[in-house]
Amino acid sequence: MLKHPLGLRAKSILALALACLMALVPAGIIGWHLLEGVRQYFGEAFAEHYTRLNREQILAPVSRDLALSTRLADSELSRRWLLDEDDGEKRAMFFLEAEGYRRDFRDSSYFLISALTGHYYFNSAGQPFSDQPRYTLDPDKPSDAWFFNTLEQAATYNINVNPDVALGTTRVWLNVLVTDGERRIGLAGTGLDLSGFLQDFIQTRPVGVTPMILDHGGAIQAHPDPTLISFASTTTHAVNGYTLAQRLPDALQRTQLAQAMKQARELTDTVPLLSLTLDGREQLLALAYLPELQWYVVTAVDLAAAGVIQENWLRVGLLMVVLLLLILLISFGLVVDRIVLRPLRELQQSATAMSQGRYDIQLPRPGKDELGDLSRAFGRMAEQVKTHTDELEGRVEERTAKLRQANQEMATAQRQIQASIDYASLIQRAILPDNRMADLLGLHHFVLWRPRDVVGGDFYLFHNDGERYLIGVVDCAGHGVPGALMTMLARAALDQAINTLGMASPAVVLRHADGIVREMLKDAETTQAIATHMDVGMVFVDRERGILRYAGARISLYHSDGHDVAAVKGGRRALGDRRVGQYEDTELRLDPTATYYLVTDGYLDQSGGDLGFGLGQSRFKALLMEHARRPMAEQAAALDQALDDYRGEHDQRDDVTVLAFRVDQP
Repeated sequence: MLKHPLGLRAKSILALALACLMALVPAGIIGWHLLEGVRQYFGEAFAEHYTRLNREQILAPVSRDLALSTRLADSELSRRWLLDEDDGEKRAMFFLEAEGYRRDFRDSSYFLISALTGHYYFNSAGQPFSDQPRYTLDPDKPSDAWFFNTLEQAATYNINVNPDVALGTTRVWLNVLVTDGERRIGLAGTGLDLSGFLQDFIQTRPVGVTPMILDHGGAIQAHPDPTLISFASTTTHAVNGYTLAQRLPDALQRTQLAQAMKQARELTDTVPLLSLTLDGREQLLALAYLPELQWYVVTAVDLAAAGVIQENWLRVGLLMVVLLLLILLISFGLVVDRIVLRPLRELQQSATAMSQGRYDIQLPRPGKDELGDLSRAFGRMAEQVKTHTDELEGRVEERTAKLRQANQEMATAQRQIQASIDYASLIQRAILPDNRMADLLGLHHFVLWRPRDVVGGDFYLFHNDGERYLIGVVDCAGHGVPGALMTMLARAALDQAINTLGMASPAVVLRHADGIVREMLKDAETTQAIATHMDVGMVFVDRERGILRYAGARISLYHSDGHDVAAVKGGRRALGDRRVGQYEDTELRLDPTATYYLVTDGYLDQSGGDLGFGLGQSRFKALLMEHARRPMAEQAAALDQALDDYRGEHDQRDDVTVLAFRVDQP
């Protein structure tokens, strides 16, 4: 037998080819066509497998960052801060949470954009941290049009390649809508650095293979040649002119491409193949669709340049095919199946298993030919993909466990805080003088007390000396826990003033309580930044003398007999205001037919109606005129229902207190 460096298989083929030299020409033509078919089949399998692998490699990091971006956009902290961007506490809480997301994102960056102010916030590992806007988007600037177009799109997210001139970076941006109900209030997400993205998924490629990424409209999102990328194609109405269809020579091929894209989009598990003329050469195109990202992964293979099958191997194969065609067609079929088709099927099955997430595959035994090289390369690729997948799953599992623990800790803290607030509400209700008022006034009074939160900044007081009594309402700055704490200070100041000076002159009580409050807060460092004032309305009633004496600090006394409504205004400044207020007593004769009302601004300022305006004094006086002659319990129910009807779907803005009473002279 002839010795030849091609090996036993090649020498056998060569000997048989020489024996059939006379039939070489006609058999060679037939064999050449058959081998071209084999190369086409092998190239199609290579293009399909390469495309499937690229799809899986792209999907894992991008979909992970997209999932994290969606969680950041759905975060309650993101939503609350965008609705109240000037709130420092909400700002601090958001950036504390966002920095945790930044460490998890692939490129350690995140952004948040407010649709209400246009402020653009961005932080990355390569820049100093900032909780201030990097810049403000302008709807009149073409470079900012992508943001406003994104807010109008029906989809909840999009992915596009776009340069940010202000930040000096070009990235693959993952844009996710931040919503408040049906209202779109901003965008949140991250950006994958374009150079790293291309290095990972585009530049590492065999010779003659051109991988690409297209968006849902066919615009090029990633390409080995960066000048062909259509920036911001998914968020603007026009691209910079680079789609794959525009690079084809005629309408027929563009139609074939559109049909293949439709097939890939409708049957996401298939990889359509077609031959097109690209860059002046006939190339084999394979397409796979990623519905999660609305991208097409495209591989263009130049079979002549890619070296799928080496020319030396082709020559030997041609001689073998000629020999087998002339001697024994059946033997030819068996040899081709054993040498080419069977390993190719096994390689195809291995690629299919990998695309389904099974990496413990049994590859064909690698030989010394091209199939063996491809099998070894495929094995290394499978091992690398498996390693990366295991690492990613481990990191995701670790992060999930940490998030689960953090959620449990937050839930525990929330329960403890809620229990403390409920206990504070019990204490606050316990100090209200409901029992003493009921003992003296009976059915001749009612109180509507509706804190905006569990606890509030409104309260009412009552002191009596026989048939004489002092009754009033107090509205402290703030609501919730801060307002409730202010009520303790206000209650202490007013009680001390009443115990020291008596209750016959409400104005004297207010002036003395104002001094006490200022004395308490004079050394506090936060009084310039935190509101500490309080509105007060106080009425002294002397039934024996038949008089009523009123003084107020930004609260008026209303009284109505059902035919008319009048109001006695209080002083213009609240207790603890920056300027000292002037408080004077106003004395009235008691009217047994009238009902007297003290009301905090939470009732008067409640927004509602068709336009969302405050209820106001005019509507309130109309309510008093309508209900003043009814029994007190019915008045209370009517005023309570009127407030709910006017408020409608609007939230309660402030604490609400209405105190009403009648006086029967002895």
